[in-house]
Amino acid sequence: MNPLLVPMDTLVDYASITPSHVSDAIEQLLAKARTAIGVAADPSLAPTWEAVVTPLDDASEPLWRAWSIAGHLNAVVNTPELRDVYNKMLGPISEFSTWVGLHEGLYQQYQRLRHAPDFEQWSPARRRVIDLALRDFKLSGVELQGDARTRYALNSDRQSQVSQKFSENVLDATDSWSLVIEDIKRLDGIPEDTLASLKDADHERWTLNLKMPCYLPVIQYAHDRELRRTMYQAYATRASDQGDTNFDNSPLIEESLTLRAEESQLLGFQHFADLRLQTRMADSAEEVIDFLRQLAKRAKPFAERDLTELKTFAKAELGLTDLQPWDIPYASERLREMRYAYSEDEVKQYFTEPRVLSGLFEVIETLFGVRLTPHNLNGWHKDVRAAAVQNDSGEVLGYLILDLYARSGKQGGAWVDSERNRRKRLSTVQTPVIYLTCNFARPQGDWPALLTHDDVITLFHESGHALHALLSEVDEPGVSAFAAVEWDAIELPSQFMENFCWEWQVLQRLTAHIDTQEPLPKELYDRMKAARNFQSGMHTVRQIEFSLFDIQLHNRSQGLSIAEVLTQLDQVREEVAVVRPPSWHRFPHSFSHLFAGGYGAGYYSYKWAEVLSADAFEAFEEAAARSAASAHQTAVSLGALDSDTGMKFRREVLAVGGTRPAAESFHAFRGRPPKMDALLRHSGMLDEATPIRT
Repeated sequence: MNPLLVPMDTLVDYASITPSHVSDAIEQLLAKARTAIGVAADPSLAPTWEAVVTPLDDASEPLWRAWSIAGHLNAVVNTPELRDVYNKMLGPISEFSTWVGLHEGLYQQYQRLRHAPDFEQWSPARRRVIDLALRDFKLSGVELQGDARTRYALNSDRQSQVSQKFSENVLDATDSWSLVIEDIKRLDGIPEDTLASLKDADHERWTLNLKMPCYLPVIQYAHDRELRRTMYQAYATRASDQGDTNFDNSPLIEESLTLRAEESQLLGFQHFADLRLQTRMADSAEEVIDFLRQLAKRAKPFAERDLTELKTFAKAELGLTDLQPWDIPYASERLREMRYAYSEDEVKQYFTEPRVLSGLFEVIETLFGVRLTPHNLNGWHKDVRAAAVQNDSGEVLGYLILDLYARSGKQGGAWVDSERNRRKRLSTVQTPVIYLTCNFARPQGDWPALLTHDDVITLFHESGHALHALLSEVDEPGVSAFAAVEWDAIELPSQFMENFCWEWQVLQRLTAHIDTQEPLPKELYDRMKAARNFQSGMHTVRQIEFSLFDIQLHNRSQGLSIAEVLTQLDQVREEVAVVRPPSWHRFPHSFSHLFAGGYGAGYYSYKWAEVLSADAFEAFEEAAARSAASAHQTAVSLGALDSDTGMKFRREVLAVGGTRPAAESFHAFRGRPPKMDALLRHSGMLDEATPIRT
């Protein structure tokens, strides 16, 4: 049996999936979905939910589950055979999606549903499914006719191909680069666990690569300045004309921007940013640009101060009179060590992966009233493990599948995706299955993997995304979190969860020294907390640089040449940046968020949602303050781990998914619109401040 064709309520045997299974399943499921759409679009069919929407969901869910699995495997266990079949099926899938969006008969049927006599008596979730579907039909070109309709279909198909090829080039450029070091002295300063992971088992040599578990320790710790420069340049020129030109993404960037501009104009919008913002909290590109510039005005003085301090330190203590971009992570780590008397490598010894995972699960249980227990699963790689999410009565709410280590053939970065959504079926509930993927350094020998504090923050961030789906109480997949929450609010749960990585009570649960098993000492925690906003100004303006570059790139009526793209980036840097990379730097060429990850005209979402998440977390800080002031407080304080506030967040934000606008969910949780105060306070940027509009 084809593992991709098992019933929706059956867990998939990932290890048994072969490339031929992918093509076979997709072809069968596409045919079934097309048939179901033909039936649903019949104007003689009664316009009822049961006659139209339920059969469509029944037919489309297996298709999108199979395609989600295929895409996931292509990202985490990429092989030539799997890549070939994925690309082969990408065309039919894209063509099908475009066909559905342009299906006038189906569009008219949804209009009939919207005007059904009993529509106002439907559940809010079902009414929102119909309203969003009608919006999406219009944004998918359903009202186009003639040549415009044909051009739109061709455009959509080509955009999916360009995006996939961009992603492949970044992966291949990263995987193909290596540097063999035979003189151990060149690796002075690099942590021992990193060196052990890079060492050739049979020879006294070390092979460096551009994956994060190697690249970051080298750029942060290697005393050899020329080695740092070599690594920096290789990483900064991946998939570009300045690196291996076999993987040059320049023409794909140009084509992507041209296709997006054409798509927006076909649909009646001035530019791609206007098109994308139809499904966002922000109303216009001008509003986004104003938001980013206000934040930049606040952050840039702090960033300039950070850089001045770093240059002074580097010159006086490290002899670096001409601080270069490849020196900044190295010098920053030395300054952190001097100022706060700790290094990231020292802290890492306390964050063993088993303890971090156990602590994360404890935090989730405390806040949201659910338990995560190990679950046997036949995964796609030996690294894969799974957990069942259960409520107090032992009922399974969903499954979380984790794949945490970097390896060849796996896309870099960290992300969450879903295999299937929660869905109510008569008297039963289909539970969600969620993937959580990271790229941490793997365990060495018998020792557990060690995570940096940044790794821990990344894990908590992705767990927030996962919980948005796993704790859903949404009955209809059309308004699940990942399907319907506005893109600039989708980061709220993830960025919210990051805050707990700085709480003393939480860190006690997350840490156990690899040698002594002792938790993180309070004295070391205090130094970490003091350093929390170390160079926060520089970090903030860097995110603003990415966001402003993105929105201005897409705030145009036509595409750009690669030279114009780089000029636009230079102009943004002139406005907001404090660090200027070399002329050969090619950041856009590996900016997968923009050109392969769905964040085009939407990267600002990270900063936008950070306002929401900081304000949301402030509710937990307020609860902790009330608890501390209460005469009836318990002997052991849980700090911000307040279960009452956690359950309210679960109820008003996580459980409702996209059944209502994100602004309404936030208001239901906080009792008011969001404010920027908490973000500025958490970032250490409240002094020397002028008010910022939100």
